[in-house]
Amino acid sequence: MGQRIDVNHENIYYGDFLAVEDVNINIEPNKVTSFIGPSGCGKSTVLRTLDRMHEIIPGAHVEGEVLLEGKNLYDKDVDPVAVRRDVGMVFQRPNPFPTMSIRENVLAGVRLNNHHLAKSDADDLVEWALRGANLWEEVKDRLDNPGIGLSGGQQQRLCIARAVAVHPQVLLMDEPCSALDPISTLAVEDLINELKSDYTIVIVTHNMQQAARIADYTAFFNLKAVGQPGHLEYFADTITMFNNPQNEEAERYISGRFG
Repeated sequence: MGQRIDVNHENIYYGDFLAVEDVNINIEPNKVTSFIGPSGCGKSTVLRTLDRMHEIIPGAHVEGEVLLEGKNLYDKDVDPVAVRRDVGMVFQRPNPFPTMSIRENVLAGVRLNNHHLAKSDADDLVEWALRGANLWEEVKDRLDNPGIGLSGGQQQRLCIARAVAVHPQVLLMDEPCSALDPISTLAVEDLINELKSDYTIVIVTHNMQQAARIADYTAFFNLKAVGQPGHLEYFADTITMFNNPQNEEAERYISGRFG
C-alpha cells in the first residue's frame, strides 16, 4: 500500500541560492497528486526532494521536514539509498539501461540492492512487474532482447516496471509523458490510474489536461519573479483546482492568461 507524505516548512537550496521556499503539503496515500506551474517555479526540484535525489547535486541541501508515514527522510540516521528503495522515480525521458535486456532492466534495481534471487523467483518478479506496467503481453516472447529496442512508450513502461520491481511505497514521475506520442501517453495515464491502488503517486506535468484527467489532488507552484524562489501557491482537489480555484494566480494560470 502507498504511504502518506507530509512536507513541512521545506526550503530547498542550490548552494546559497534559495530555489524554493516554505513548502507545506500533505500528499495522501494511494492517490495521484500532480504538481503544475510555470517553468522554473520548482516543481521538479520539490519532487526530487521526496526521494533525496536533490542532494546528489553538489552544494544542494534541504531545510525542513519530509515525513514518510511520520518518519523524517532527512533525519541523520536515514540512509538515502534506503529512501530510494521506498520511493521510486520515473524520469522525463525513458532511460532503460542500453546494454541490458528487457529482463535485466526490470531486475536492475533489485540487483543493485544486493538481492540475490533464484531464477524462478526472478522470472516471477519480471512477469509481475511487466504485468503491473501493462507491458507483459507485448514483450513476453522477447525478454532477452535489448530494452533500448522498444518504442518510446514501451521504454517508459519498462522504466515503470523497473521502478515497481523493488516494491516501493511511493512512485514519483517527472513529466513521464513529455517525450511520448498521444497513444503512448494514454497508455501511461491508464497505467497511473491502475497503479494508485498500490502506490502513492506524485507526478510533475506541464500538461494541464493530463493533470485534470489523472490527478486526485493538484498543487500549483509559482514564483513572484525571475531570480526569486518558487513557492507552493495553491493546493486543492483537482476538481476544485480546474473548475473553481480559490486563488487568483492559479485561475490565471489554468485559464492560460499567464505561464
